[in-house]
Amino acid sequence: MEKAIVTLKKGEGRTLKAGGMWVYDNEIASITGDFEDGDLIYVHDFDSYYMGCGFINTKSKITVRMLSRVKGEEIDKAFIRRRVQAAWDYRKKVVDTSSCRIIFGEADFLPGIVVDKFADVLVVQSLALGIDRLKKDILDELVDVLKKDGISIRGIYERSDAKVRENEGMERSKGFIGDPFDTKVEIIENGVKYMVDIAEGQKTGFFLDQKYNREAIKKLCKDARVLDCFTHTGSFALNAGLAGAREVTGVDASSLGVTQAEENALLNGLQDKVNFICEDVFELLPRLEKEGELYDVVILDPPAFTKSRNSVKNAIKGYREINLRALKLIKDGGFLATCSCSHFMTPELFTETVGQAAKSAKKRLRQVEYRTQAPDHPILWAADESYYLKFYIFQVCEEK
Repeated sequence: MEKAIVTLKKGEGRTLKAGGMWVYDNEIASITGDFEDGDLIYVHDFDSYYMGCGFINTKSKITVRMLSRVKGEEIDKAFIRRRVQAAWDYRKKVVDTSSCRIIFGEADFLPGIVVDKFADVLVVQSLALGIDRLKKDILDELVDVLKKDGISIRGIYERSDAKVRENEGMERSKGFIGDPFDTKVEIIENGVKYMVDIAEGQKTGFFLDQKYNREAIKKLCKDARVLDCFTHTGSFALNAGLAGAREVTGVDASSLGVTQAEENALLNGLQDKVNFICEDVFELLPRLEKEGELYDVVILDPPAFTKSRNSVKNAIKGYREINLRALKLIKDGGFLATCSCSHFMTPELFTETVGQAAKSAKKRLRQVEYRTQAPDHPILWAADESYYLKFYIFQVCEEK
């Protein structure tokens, strides 16, 4: 059956023409031909120029997600194999693949799907209707690609339980794909052992995107007193402990997260040096300041304070507040590691916000380094949504 055609309005599709992967509903002049949501369609510019092939969903503001720009290219199993093979070949070059993100949606030209590998287990998150139809073929090809490299996958778990699926008119979904298996998976990253709970942990069970940022703080932590805020399952705190920190405190508001962090500390023999408390960071930091506590290193790894443009102003207040409070707890010459994982908190906005916090705290910042997400979460230029993690390390100086 001939595919339907989406025709862009004159002057629209600027992001698409620059290399982006999305067509928004307000960029479309017309849709001709028969289709159902989730079907593959062609995209033409206003003058009938061929722009590519993607899948459509009229329930979503992102009406088309592009799969191919090559005219005449079939979206079949051979196509999927090429995409999957390219994604895996890239990871083998740029990261430790024992645990890594193998497919990162748009940045791997497979929009709307994420696949993480934890040791010998895969976790998949499918967030778009069209890619959901290709999910089985993608996973089948991926398992085969890994097998050819001597990696045997013992199980696949689906974590398509994110709220954004509802924007696509899809129900949330979670559970085993294929035979059941133990969903507690032990991994090793930067020499640190973790028990990853892929069924109940956040997102796909563990945040792989901070892998090399966690490694980067190690050099600052020898003999240091360290405070790790929003510790989740203890990852930055454990890296600090293994790096030779004198004392480490990890803080998180989630009792489940703290329990998992304590189990991870035990797994690494760090239970006497790395301690965790279940508290709200916003309430704890002012109290520590009043008590006169000081640290050599403070780490801020908060969840995304904004998931839409509408809530950016409130997010700025949150980031400014925690950075201000953290800066007041750092000894002269100590270090702050601070980050934002929200796509809508742009690098410029985050930089400005941290600067405002430093000014209010009467501290001067010396930038040690600026980092982003690990390279298994590649940033595809023109696809702004793929660039989300901003990570600074500063030396904190008193006014001189």
